[in-house]
Amino acid sequence: MALSLSSQFLLQPSVKQRLQEQFPSPEMLEALLCTLPLPPSMTCVRVAAGHTHCQAAATLQEHLRQSAAFDNARDCATMDHPQLPDVLLVPVLGPRQEVRPAAQEVIVGAGCGYAVMRGAHVFAPGVISAPKDMRQGELMSVYLDILGKCRRGALQPFNGPKMFVGNGLVQRSRCELFAGNKRGSGIAVKMTEPLYASLCLDQLPDWLFPQNLPSVVVGHVLNPQPGERILDMCAAPGGKTTHLANLMQDRGEIIALDKISRKVERLLKLAEAQRLTCIKAYCCDSTRVLKEDGVCGDDETKDAVPSFSREYFDRALLDAPCSGLGQRPRMSWMGSLAELDSYSLLQRKLIKTAVKLLRPGGTLVYSTCTVTLAENEEQVAWALKHFPELQLVPQEPRLGDRGFPVAGLGEDHLDMLQRFDPGILLPLNLRSACPQYMSGMLDGQWLKLANTDTIGFFIAKFEKKL
Repeated sequence: MALSLSSQFLLQPSVKQRLQEQFPSPEMLEALLCTLPLPPSMTCVRVAAGHTHCQAAATLQEHLRQSAAFDNARDCATMDHPQLPDVLLVPVLGPRQEVRPAAQEVIVGAGCGYAVMRGAHVFAPGVISAPKDMRQGELMSVYLDILGKCRRGALQPFNGPKMFVGNGLVQRSRCELFAGNKRGSGIAVKMTEPLYASLCLDQLPDWLFPQNLPSVVVGHVLNPQPGERILDMCAAPGGKTTHLANLMQDRGEIIALDKISRKVERLLKLAEAQRLTCIKAYCCDSTRVLKEDGVCGDDETKDAVPSFSREYFDRALLDAPCSGLGQRPRMSWMGSLAELDSYSLLQRKLIKTAVKLLRPGGTLVYSTCTVTLAENEEQVAWALKHFPELQLVPQEPRLGDRGFPVAGLGEDHLDMLQRFDPGILLPLNLRSACPQYMSGMLDGQWLKLANTDTIGFFIAKFEKKL
């Protein structure tokens, strides 16, 4: 069952009802649910310290020239972001009406399919099923398995909910992909006709880092300074961590914590590739790093994981675990209402720890990639009520909208919050006309699009009173 791009985001009825109760208007929620399956209109690339925008733009242009998807869009230029000095933007073309499904199809997992919509090729571990006679060099349609219902290695056509994301040339035979219990490696399908023509992110140099625009804003809002002690509580995979290190000129100390060891390893590799020395990363539960609570970590790693006294850090970033109901593209969130409600308790435990670890006069930035009030504005109201030493402070830069009204927050509070809530800003036929449409925009129009048509995101900035 192939779904169209205009199909609404799939949710459990109880979860949708909860969102309807929270959003200021039904129209705003409907616009959001129609937008989540689409990728943002711009690819945001952060340029690491030590490299110029001229170098970055030339490198990105070369990648665009080498992409088959951009054969008819040579004038798709990179753009500087005037408020974020370390960001370049590249328009995304699509959905491209001329791209039609090929005769045979490959089914890929949701994560793989979303990556394809953001400019990636199909890698072998992402392939769920493929035709029996699939041969190298054959043109194949790629479909995303929306609900994860396709059986791995299946030979029969998959008729569950799926989304067409483009065509590509087969690089691995079926036998190579499904031999024994091995998943294979490398590119399985090289995307030559993606539904969304986007900058290919698979082979960018380490100093060019694809990152959602609100995630870059977070680093600037925290504003770390050289020589400071910074706590990154839920750091992996490391995009925000390495950005903080760049902003503080790799001088000082960043303690980066995450509970999943493979993600910590990835963070360390990223820091090494960018030659950053101020980052110390540990596999650790961030709620257990206070000295009074004992040493965190499991039996194999606890000797290597330090604990910290109260008021040790100058600044803290809590990019909290959340429901992720702002990530794009995404076709569904099929968790239960109980699962949705479970994130709030963990977020509050993390906030409580962060307040204890932060020195008086220090800064705490709380962020999520979700749109629910319970994980955003209501958490801010809870923090202000339970920790009178915290106060909200204005954010700079400010690219998003103000917060949603909730009990416990005044109008001045809402003005200091920053919310990114994507809606359908361009009709699909105009998005298909990029870059011609983009080049015809007046100064400031494309920037408004870049700042608004992002993932869903939330940022609050606190200061701990002296």
